[in-house]
Formats: sequence, C-alpha cells, structure tokens
Amino acid sequence: MIPIRDTSTGATFAVKLHPGAKKNAITGELGDALKVSLTAPPVEGRANEACIEFFANLLKVPRASVSIASGHTSRKKMVRVAALSADEVRRRLNTR
Repeated sequence: MIPIRDTSTGATFAVKLHPGAKKNAITGELGDALKVSLTAPPVEGRANEACIEFFANLLKVPRASVSIASGHTSRKKMVRVAALSADEVRRRLNTR
C-alpha cells in the first residue's frame, strides 16, 4: 500500500495520473503513488478538477475537502484530504 501521511492540513498521498483514459479508475500502484486513470484531458486544469472530483466521490467527502497539494502541472501529484486522517483514507481506499 502507498504511504499516506497525516499533516497539519489533512492526510496526503501521491497519485500518478493517466488523463484521457476510457474510464475513471484506480488502476494500481506505481512506486509510492496510486496510478489513476481519468477521462478528462490534460488541458486547462480539467484533469486536476477530475482528480479532485474522483477522490471526493471515492472517499465520500465534500469536494471542498480534497485539493491538489503539489504537482498542478505534472502527472505526479500530491492529493490532500482535509476531512480525514491517514488511517481513515487508507481504510476507505482499501474498501473500494
């Protein structure tokens, strides 16, 4: 399982995005990051917005609780979830 860390602003974990895919899904792990396929194209921030929406729905938290902490213009991003602890994120990801 990928490292999920508690910080002062929420739990964080790394993702590696594959934009422009056929469906939105977690497709595995790549090193220390979750590999995530998204249908949104990598233009004008659409993939970032789709990533936030995807994890908000998956983790069952309000969209405002999920943000991109770093990697806004990269495929490798750090996702922050303000509403949950690292243990709770791990539990919700394992029950998907």
